[in-house]
This record gives sequence, structure tokens and C-alpha cells, in this order.
Amino acid sequence: MTELSNQQKQLLFDYCAGITSEKETAEAQELIFSNGQAAELHKKLTAAFAPLESVLPEKCPDELAEGTIWRLTNLARSSQLQLQQLLAAEQSKPVSRGSRLWRNFGQMAATAAAIVFLAGLLIPPLNAMRQRSWQTICQSQMQRMGMGIQHYRADHKGKLPATAGVKGTPWWMVGNQGKENPSTTRNGWALVKENYVGADDFVCPGKRQGLVVRFEPSQLKNFNDFPSRKYVTYSFRIRCDKSKKTPSGKSVLIADLNPLFEELPEDFTKSFKLMLSKRLLNANSINHHRRGQNLLFCDGSVTFVKRRHTGIANDDIYALHEMEEGDEIRGYELPSSDSDAFLAP
Repeated sequence: MTELSNQQKQLLFDYCAGITSEKETAEAQELIFSNGQAAELHKKLTAAFAPLESVLPEKCPDELAEGTIWRLTNLARSSQLQLQQLLAAEQSKPVSRGSRLWRNFGQMAATAAAIVFLAGLLIPPLNAMRQRSWQTICQSQMQRMGMGIQHYRADHKGKLPATAGVKGTPWWMVGNQGKENPSTTRNGWALVKENYVGADDFVCPGKRQGLVVRFEPSQLKNFNDFPSRKYVTYSFRIRCDKSKKTPSGKSVLIADLNPLFEELPEDFTKSFKLMLSKRLLNANSINHHRRGQNLLFCDGSVTFVKRRHTGIANDDIYALHEMEEGDEIRGYELPSSDSDAFLAP
């Protein structure tokens, strides 16, 4: 019988923990049905998870999850360091093998090794569960954005909270509060300002440097955009200046932060320049540790993709068709057609 791979074991653990997608659930069930080792592991995991069924579910604060993983990681590192120090100290001492000190040391070493082993088992599943939790919360936020957009359109004669790009006008100045329209994030801010979507929905839980706007609703009118990049960790579609159509169907409207624009200048008097590299042209969003990105489509659906290319045309949502390695972005480029999705900044 073929030995289960680590990936298959992780799949079974996620399945028993109830955090698999529909596709992964089907894969896990097929694996359990066709593989005796998988069936036995599933039986043991089910028994281990059984006591949790009587516990009422509560949302785990991010701080608690972060703290638990931090402590486990430090415990493992500390145990390894102590074990190495003990070994070095004891090797330099002429102690008889049958002494009590040796027996105590042996027990300490065994305990430290057990802690390291348990931490090694627990940390990967906890990390995976945390990542999946953030991914799910992010999807929920995008769904609320989608609902907010639909309500906005109903109140604004079918128009999206977006304007077509204007050739030569910058779109990278996130946080600029001038009357002009120098950033794509103003599309999202329009939803916040008119109370269609909460400001906290524009900060992905997986983006650790993200901050939520905290001030009274009456203060919203004083802002034309999010205060800065830290308060919005998603990217918005830039429309072609020649377009007369409203995006619809499976056109992407919003996505996790574009990897090209993670860091933006705070001084708007200076020009923006970015040299494209192979890494930038292939990287996924930082929001989910480069594993992929959530996308919100015009029809309100949300999906997580592991590549930044979508649709039959395999279009890169984070770069224009003509962008190549070595090209320089100046922050005012526009799509040449509606088929070229470009989400920025």
C-alpha cells in the first residue's frame, strides 16, 4: 500500500477539522474510501476531534491565534537551545552513567524532544488553519463589497463607483485628498463615504500592516480618499479611457493587493517610477502570504485563485498586456481595451 504523503495527511487533518473547500472535501472522501491508511488516520483524527463537538463555536481573536503560534514557536526554539546547552555541558562532565543526575538529564532531554516534536506537529496545522480563516474572512469582506456595489448602482442609475481613466492622469496617489481623482482607491472610498460598505471591510485580515479607519461617520465627508495605503489593502480595476461599456459578468472588479504597488510614495509632489522585474511579474498578492488572491467579479461572485491570470484569455490582472520585464511604470498607464483587466494600485 502506498505511504500517505504529507500533503495527503494535511488534507485529512483539514477535512476532520472542517476547513476544506468543496473540492478538497471530495478529494479527502475519495482518499479515505480508496486508501486503508487514510481510512485509519481518518478514524483516529475523528476520535481526536470528537470532544470538540460539544464545545460551542466562538470566533477566535486574531491576537489569540497569533499568540498561540508565537508561544509554540518560541517553546520549540527554546527547547532545542536548552537541549543543545545541556548536551554540551554534560559531555564536559565525567559523570557515571547510572547516576541520578544522568537519569534526570535523560528525562529532561526526553521532555524537551517531546515538546519539539509536538510543536512541529501543531504549528503547521495551526498556520494552515489561520491562513484558511483569513482567506474565508477576506472572501466575506469582498462579498459585502459586491453587495454594496449593487446597492450603489441601484441608487446611481446603474453606474459603478468608478470613473474611466483619463490619459496622463495618475492613479497611484492613495491618500491624496485633493479634488482631482488621482487614485483608484477612491472607488472604494465612495462606498465607505456613502455608507454602502464599512471601512473595516477594506483591510484584508491577512495583511498584517493594515489599519482600519477609526473616526466618527460625520468626519467621512472631510475625506475624498482613504487616509493612506495602510487603510486599504485591496486593488481596484482601472477602466480603459476609450471604454463606453460598464464591466459585467466575470470581469474582475476588486482583488487582493497588487504586488506591484505594496509600497507607494507618500510624497505626492514627486513622480512615481517602478522598474518591472521577473519577480514582480510573477508574484501573488502579499495579503495571503503569496499563496494566491481573492477576486470579486462584477456578478458578485468571489473566488480564490493561486495564479494571477484569469479567464480564457489567461489575462494577468496585475499587469497590462504590453508590460514586460525591464519596463518602467510611471503610475498613469491605462488598459488599451476592456479585455485587459488591470487592478491597481
